[in-house]
Amino acid sequence: MLHPFAKRLNSKYRIGYSGMSKVAAPMPQSSTRRRRPQSAPADLLDSVSVRAELAALATKHKGNEAELRAALASRLKRALQDGRALAEKLLLAEGAGRVCAERLSRQMDAIITLAFEVAAGALYRSDNPSSSERMAIVAVGGYGRGMLAPGSDIDLLFLLPYKQTAWGESVAEAVLYALWDMGLKVGHATRSIDECIRQARADITIRTTILEARHLVGDRKLFDELASRFDRDIVKGTAAEFVAAKLAERDERHRRGGQSR
Repeated sequence: MLHPFAKRLNSKYRIGYSGMSKVAAPMPQSSTRRRRPQSAPADLLDSVSVRAELAALATKHKGNEAELRAALASRLKRALQDGRALAEKLLLAEGAGRVCAERLSRQMDAIITLAFEVAAGALYRSDNPSSSERMAIVAVGGYGRGMLAPGSDIDLLFLLPYKQTAWGESVAEAVLYALWDMGLKVGHATRSIDECIRQARADITIRTTILEARHLVGDRKLFDELASRFDRDIVKGTAAEFVAAKLAERDERHRRGGQSR
């Protein structure tokens, strides 16, 4: 089911979003040209002020995990709703669908970053972390491309250096529950770098997902190592094979759908 905001966009501007799928459609012609943004798209969320509010909430609810998690989800949900309202207002003024999708993606980047900061810095702070207590949160799939429609799934990879730890499990769970409590649909996986490479080699869908990976927050060196190994061990010399596999995947999808597109 489409988010109400997405329905309004489809109906008024024929943007053509349905979940994670995007179908190009021409914009309606108008005798009055809408003003296009002349500079970088405006942010929908003031990260500095929200971060300060969350720090105050962490102090207020120190020692009470359940209360802090509830307060985190509530504040971020309000930020999400306010940002979507502003995104719609700007879209109606500018008529720029792609810019709107980029704004919504950056807003989600900020929300996930703030949730991670509270989870790793307040809820499950590790003052002397071991080498295995590291994590990067990575946007993958369509979200990894830096564009997002209202109501789209949020596809995330929780990237670890080695196998899962109690700390990593707790942090990932806190981030996910905050997003779920906000009413978001989240697709997620938790993998080490070795697991990512092994599964990308065996599964074309996972390979495609990682191909569009984008670092959001957390240990940047982990993400850079994944990107380097993925390029070296998976991408290099396999372009023709990858394209052939994706075409076969498309053909099979059309066959199952009765050739409908």
